[in-house]
Amino acid sequence: MAEAGGDVEPLHRALGLTDEELDRVIDILGREPNHLELAMYAVMWSEHCSYKSSRVHLARLPTEGPGVLVGPGENAGVLDVGDGIAVAIRIESHNHPSAVEPHQGAATGVGGIIRDIFTMGARPLALMDPLFFGPLDQPRQRWLFEGVVGGIAAYGNAVGVPTVGGELTFDPAYSQNPLVNVLCMGALPIARLVLGRASGPGNLVVLLGAPTGRDGIGGVSVLASAGFAGSDGAGPADQAKRPSVQVADPYEEKRLIEACLELLDLGLVVAVQDLGGAGLTCAASETAARGGVGMELDLSAVPRRAAGMASWEVMTSESQERMLAIVAPEHWDALVEVCARWEVRAAVVGRVTEPEPAAGRPVGRLRVREHPGGPVVADVPAASLADGAPRYRRPMAPPADLASRRAAGPEALPPPADCTADLLALAGDAAWVWRQYDHQLFLNTVVGPGGDAALLRLAGPGLPASRRGVALTTDANPRWCAVDPRAGTALLVAEAVANLACVGARAIAVVNCCNFGNPEHPEVMWQLSEAIDGMAEACTALGLPVVGGNVSLYNESGGVDIPPTPVIGGLGVVERLERRPPGTGWAAGSTVVLLHPPGPPDLTLGGSRWAVERRGQRTGTLPALDLAAHRRVASLVAELVGAEVAGGGGLVDAVHDVSAGGLGLALAEMAVAAGVGARLGGLAGHAELFTEAPSRVVVATTRPAELAARAAAAGVGARVLGEAGGDVLVVDDVVEVELAALCAAAAGAIPAALGEAGWGR
Repeated sequence: MAEAGGDVEPLHRALGLTDEELDRVIDILGREPNHLELAMYAVMWSEHCSYKSSRVHLARLPTEGPGVLVGPGENAGVLDVGDGIAVAIRIESHNHPSAVEPHQGAATGVGGIIRDIFTMGARPLALMDPLFFGPLDQPRQRWLFEGVVGGIAAYGNAVGVPTVGGELTFDPAYSQNPLVNVLCMGALPIARLVLGRASGPGNLVVLLGAPTGRDGIGGVSVLASAGFAGSDGAGPADQAKRPSVQVADPYEEKRLIEACLELLDLGLVVAVQDLGGAGLTCAASETAARGGVGMELDLSAVPRRAAGMASWEVMTSESQERMLAIVAPEHWDALVEVCARWEVRAAVVGRVTEPEPAAGRPVGRLRVREHPGGPVVADVPAASLADGAPRYRRPMAPPADLASRRAAGPEALPPPADCTADLLALAGDAAWVWRQYDHQLFLNTVVGPGGDAALLRLAGPGLPASRRGVALTTDANPRWCAVDPRAGTALLVAEAVANLACVGARAIAVVNCCNFGNPEHPEVMWQLSEAIDGMAEACTALGLPVVGGNVSLYNESGGVDIPPTPVIGGLGVVERLERRPPGTGWAAGSTVVLLHPPGPPDLTLGGSRWAVERRGQRTGTLPALDLAAHRRVASLVAELVGAEVAGGGGLVDAVHDVSAGGLGLALAEMAVAAGVGARLGGLAGHAELFTEAPSRVVVATTRPAELAARAAAAGVGARVLGEAGGDVLVVDDVVEVELAALCAAAAGAIPAALGEAGWGR
């Protein structure tokens, strides 16, 4: 029981279960649950684990397609990419833990996403990190920012997985609720693919890795399934949640990776499952439920690093660097030998059991004992934990002022008195962040942070030989999605496809991380539903299956929700990777060409960085997205760049997608990357300079006539903007800036913000 304002709060409410959910548990068990059983249902039925508010909407996403070996529901999505190789990909959030303990919250987020990948039998090869903070002129934001970046760097660098890109957003909307999302990609021989499904009654249930402690207890229910009480997430009640943040050990994880992959190669395990959210309760119930079997656990056999732990603590602890393996008894000795060589603990903590008849059908039961031969202290149907949570259709309603907000667009604003000043204010890169990460681990990184997408050779220990490459991108734009979550999310999918095309890759799948506010607020549920519909429409039109994802809700502080922030992770394949793609830097003398959908330019400014950051206007409508036209543009770019990476076609010297910041920022970034200016023109004033209309790609070439012919044949517009050269960037009569000033603005924003606080590096 828990004290609440002088009254005694019922235990189920203290654990996060509603009265109706308690009634459902009683119906399932046919009796009152005990404390341990209540704790198990509380963590498994939490929003973070059960997706009880979002499942009815996620069902609308397309999840099947060519090459999909494993879709949503397992630890990671897996796709066949050819040459006997499969790629596993997953994205997760660690928002709430990072808000109260930024270093450990971010580090354990990295550790967890890596385990999701090697659980499938894949060697983790790359990480990406979409991050969202408030402005760095706030001391708390500087503490959060450096803590999160330091946690990602400390874990990724030590465990040996390169961080090859991500997103970085600073916006006042995240001052109370920073977002820390992490994507991981790995590769495996298809024959090594393993699923987290227990089988074989009599098989051993084995815990691998670190001992179990009190860190992380209640992490999914206390942190990720409720908003922060204070307005800044730093009040006494919020700081009391620090014990719910796990503690990371990347060196334990590295040993665990190598041990697990060797066990899979040797065929010594039937199934493997990460102990992440909800700990042993989750791993045991999910593997049993997927396999349609039961499981019996002996808690006295669980290695511990804290004395006096209660049964509910052992079952719900989220201590990191732990895996659950299902092992045939005859393979136990060989498993112990492998684990000893890698210095990984292995302990038999239970056995797989036969399903039992109940109401005319077999039911696998999860039974827990505190010591061998002792009484059963928990006895529940495994599937009721893993997939038995209620599915809510929460009330939805658009904002009451939606029509008036959409009618008041920034197009009516007067032109800026100085476009050059606005462009310099928008310039800025994340190089300070990238320098903290080792993005060349494995020496497979062909394009790392700073490109439109990351590009890696498809190579690694145990993989068949291949000339293919794999490309990754993460894309988010809360400005778009705040204006229109449906259209904004569709634009994100299109953006991911364009980014992949710029490194010569054909997009084959996406994953998503849906970061939203309190689902009990009807406007938030409307935002989520609209975003999922936008994602479904774009993915269907572009032929992209959604092979996995994550939903992070209750991102609110003091009753204020974050803006809708879906993140799209895109996966692409390069059929033949022989050389680096052209990159974003043009060469002096090259002709600068804008590839675009046919027709006049879309000058809509709603949701643009210029409108939001320079004019403080977050209203209006978004530029139109023609998905058929976008597919043609992306296909053409992928073909042109693909010819370059396959051996050199000579038609493209530089390429860059137009996205956040518009054409003006894209041109500035190309000039900075090259160290070469340009004289360009023919734009329709500041509106065409700053609109973030989709399906536009800037290409530099020495053969503009041939490029124009290729574009016309593909049904794509091609407009010559001018020529690269000199040390000044000039665009019509609206922008004129020396390259040195542009480079300083791009590289100096983050160091200046940290340096002003005495934190410079």
